[in-house]
Amino acid sequence: MAQYLLRDGSQVTVALDPSAFDVLSYERPSGQEVYAVLSVKAERAILKSVNFEPPKNAGYLDIKMVPERSNAVKVIVLFDVGGSMDPYIKICEELFSAIKTEFKHLEYFYFHNSIYESVWKDNRRRSQERFLVQDIINKYSSDYKIIVVGDATMAPYEITNSGGSIEHWNEEPSVTWINRLSEHFNNMAWLNPVPDDHWDYSSSVCILKDLFDDRMYPLTLKGLENAMGELTK
Repeated sequence: MAQYLLRDGSQVTVALDPSAFDVLSYERPSGQEVYAVLSVKAERAILKSVNFEPPKNAGYLDIKMVPERSNAVKVIVLFDVGGSMDPYIKICEELFSAIKTEFKHLEYFYFHNSIYESVWKDNRRRSQERFLVQDIINKYSSDYKIIVVGDATMAPYEITNSGGSIEHWNEEPSVTWINRLSEHFNNMAWLNPVPDDHWDYSSSVCILKDLFDDRMYPLTLKGLENAMGELTK
């Protein structure tokens, strides 16, 4: 038996192995019982397909999972990696695992701290295999949704200055490349794993939040739901 915590705070107990569901994290709301917090996808699947049957299962819900269609929304995800993002590796991996099954049209790239003229796909070969951001703008249509995942925590000059990158000499500041992305792609949002009540204490977070027209959301179930709701308007 497994107990799951829905986003509205209610609980559901199911007679299936927990690995049958897509989960983002685990919590202990009370006592020592462990509750799995369902991803939006997994919860939606449960709410659509749960059937209440006579108590032949000792009163537990009998869950029948129905395969979902892949989401037709086109998405490019940019993940910040390394440095201050290391504590958030697990939650980013869980997010990536969830969106891989959700979106039919998905591309992903990595960057460090802020977005400059190039990004990469293989972190082990980041210095050998780079993808120019301008090529991404040229290749992908404007209806792709851009989701940036990162803590937005850095020195402000890393965003605003030429030569601001701590890894290489950037001819143009990060703000220029973010503006080019926003000029081409219709919808962009930033998911931040740092709790949102800390954001106002960081100048770099405030700068990036402003560049994204306040579309920065906490990397939580509710934040992800709000971000996708905004991007698909």
